[in-house]
Amino acid sequence: MAEDSESLPEPSGISKYRDKIIDGPIIRTIFWLGMPPLVNQLVVVAYNVADTYWLSVYSEQAVAVPRQMWPILVLFQALANAITTASLSMISQYVGSKDYKEASVSASRFFTLSLISGGALSILLLMLRNMIFTVVMSTPTEIFEDVMKYSGVIAFDVFFNYIALTYTTILQSVGDTKRPAIVNVISVAINAALDPFLVLGIGPFPRLGVIGASLTDVMGKIISIIALTYILRKNYPELRIKPNWRIDAAWTRLVLRIGLPILTLGLTNGFAFLMQLKLVNMFGIVTATAFSIGFIIMDIVDAALWGLSGAPAIMIGQSLGANSHKRAREVAFKAALLIFALIMISAAIIYPFRRNLVEVFADDPKTINETDVLLQTMLPTLPFFGLFAVALSVGRGSGHTTFPTGLGMFRLWGIRIATGYFMAFVLNMGSIGVWLAIAISNIIGGIIAIIWIKYGNWAKAVIK
Repeated sequence: MAEDSESLPEPSGISKYRDKIIDGPIIRTIFWLGMPPLVNQLVVVAYNVADTYWLSVYSEQAVAVPRQMWPILVLFQALANAITTASLSMISQYVGSKDYKEASVSASRFFTLSLISGGALSILLLMLRNMIFTVVMSTPTEIFEDVMKYSGVIAFDVFFNYIALTYTTILQSVGDTKRPAIVNVISVAINAALDPFLVLGIGPFPRLGVIGASLTDVMGKIISIIALTYILRKNYPELRIKPNWRIDAAWTRLVLRIGLPILTLGLTNGFAFLMQLKLVNMFGIVTATAFSIGFIIMDIVDAALWGLSGAPAIMIGQSLGANSHKRAREVAFKAALLIFALIMISAAIIYPFRRNLVEVFADDPKTINETDVLLQTMLPTLPFFGLFAVALSVGRGSGHTTFPTGLGMFRLWGIRIATGYFMAFVLNMGSIGVWLAIAISNIIGGIIAIIWIKYGNWAKAVIK
């Protein structure tokens, strides 16, 4: 830690969050940090559901278009995930150790990396998308043109998302999860309000279909960036974020140590999801549409997971920075049990009504039946997926990301892809083989994850 940082007056805006995170009751603090992102996630899920509904009104097959783009986004967001993971680990631990000067320097460096990376990847996506959807993914011909239109706009969303994610992560590292959530809720609400007008061409607006759906996403990201920039400058002036090209070797080594496993996981995830969707696409448009609708419904169940799972990372990072190793372990285990229970309750509520939900988005009996089989197979296993997600959060907070990365690669490539292909095509089980492989990967990944959370050697800080 830099010695001169101890003589500086402690910034009250950062300090008030730090004390609560390090000393407050664990479950209450998880909800305090996690409720704003949870509300935000519920709004995002509601928007995705509405977006899917308006696309289904425009064309039932158009529902499958955003899901075709999803694995590409996972692949292109891999570097953003690596950058934000390293950012959260390092900044939260600097805040925990009260070294606010280094927190500010690191925040500026991460902003610079995101600016360059997002721009380069946005251009790359524009150049490669035709080859991706024809050669790599075998996108059904019925939706190919719409997928090309949609991806052309979403390429710009990749760039803006890199910047928005970096700002959000910096605020979360301090412990401010409320303001980023409010900003995102407002931007998503604007998206949702504009969606039917741009997708269906209501009033003076043109009927843009999938282009309209993607345009609202880009507009939302721009609104978020403007608002988050204002929040950082007004409320946390000690975090002076600006382009910083002075990146030393020690900082780079630490970022690579934390981020490389996450980048590896993101890239392997992206390619695995590409292969998984290719397996799905090989069964035709009905199965591809069922896959899209099924995951929209499962997102409702997973809302608690993606809303609350970020809180343990913040608490673990700051606890380790303050040399409170025992608390870090207690946070991780209690968070895993809490999220497992909440997802189990959500899945139990949704399960009896799954077919009714499917019928909101589809009229074709074949699509409805296929989606119902997917949900019957998948819903009971989602709590185990929650355990794996908490392990990723533990890795983000502690900076020890290698084991969760290896586990993620195994569950995707070893189980979802290899086992899915074997059951679907070698054993001739058809699409049910793909659904079963995903379900099995959730269960095995969750069991291994909770063992690592409880007994793994991750509870030590990565900063000096």
